[in-house]
Amino acid sequence: MSGHSKWATTHRQKEANDAKRGKIFTKMANVITIAAREKGGDPDTNFSLRVAMDRARAVNMPKDNIEKAIKRGTGELEGAQIEELYYEGIGPANSQFIIKCLTDNKNRSASEVRHVFSKYGGSLGSVMWNFDKKGVIRILKEEAEKAELLGEEAELELIDQGAEDIVKEEEGMTIYTAVADLDKMKKYLDGKEVSTESADIEYVAKNQQEVSDEEKEKIEKFIEDLEESDDVSDHYTNVNI
Repeated sequence: MSGHSKWATTHRQKEANDAKRGKIFTKMANVITIAAREKGGDPDTNFSLRVAMDRARAVNMPKDNIEKAIKRGTGELEGAQIEELYYEGIGPANSQFIIKCLTDNKNRSASEVRHVFSKYGGSLGSVMWNFDKKGVIRILKEEAEKAELLGEEAELELIDQGAEDIVKEEEGMTIYTAVADLDKMKKYLDGKEVSTESADIEYVAKNQQEVSDEEKEKIEKFIEDLEESDDVSDHYTNVNI
């Protein structure tokens, strides 16, 4: 398994300039609204909401924005009805992508996603068969070292908490769990005061695809174009970047 471009995506979100920050806040607000609508507005009992709020705070989203997004989800504030949609397709270099959209306009989302695939010579099509839903937690290298998580004994403890796979990468470590064990793992790390770069449910490819440097560059541009859409909340790929 691999974290593919997620490290880069997280860094871009945190380092965004003012012009892009509003777009990121809008996306985060939609994630929070959906989470609150599905399982309530209390982060202590709604893990998805807690994770969404952590993501929002990580990019310095104002507290008022977070609270308003929660209230829209619970029906305390009026707002457009946000839907969660998934698109599958083949991108550059025959790469496989699953695109998650949160939108108040299905036609707009479909048109924007289809346009980006077409721009890079790809098309929408079924790829879900090559992906499993997993809990995924990323921890920056310096944080993992500080918490002494990189040793064999620490790895055994993580496995006891539900880690199915632990991957050490240049940026840090990625822990994969069953969806049902993600909350347990996050609470375990929180208890050890480990700061996580991200913790969420993702689609992880069963079979990874290696690409050349030229193909990698094209795929990264494809991802950046996808992220320009206000409706695109997340993406998952089989490419090992």
